[in-house]
Amino acid sequence: LAVPILIQVYFNSGLAYLLNRRFGVAHCVAAPSALIGASNFFELAVAAAIVLFGFDSGAALATVVGVLVEVPVMLSVVKIVNSTREWYERVGTTSGTSEENE
Repeated sequence: LAVPILIQVYFNSGLAYLLNRRFGVAHCVAAPSALIGASNFFELAVAAAIVLFGFDSGAALATVVGVLVEVPVMLSVVKIVNSTREWYERVGTTSGTSEENE
């Protein structure tokens, strides 16, 4: 259960981060969008599984495991995005304030 979540979160956040860089989006916008794009909304899944299948079901257990895996993975994505800021900005992305206001 944890391996597909890892693959999905890293792939989606990496894709969002790279596309933001490619389109010239400022890092202060790209970093949160990479996290939002990779989110699984497990909170909703936990609530739905408990309501539909009960507390003792395998579905409820699986969604709780997903939450426990997602939090450290998302924190690692934050660390990666913050540590690659210089690389991200090296391409010449605009922050929307330099040439547009002149």
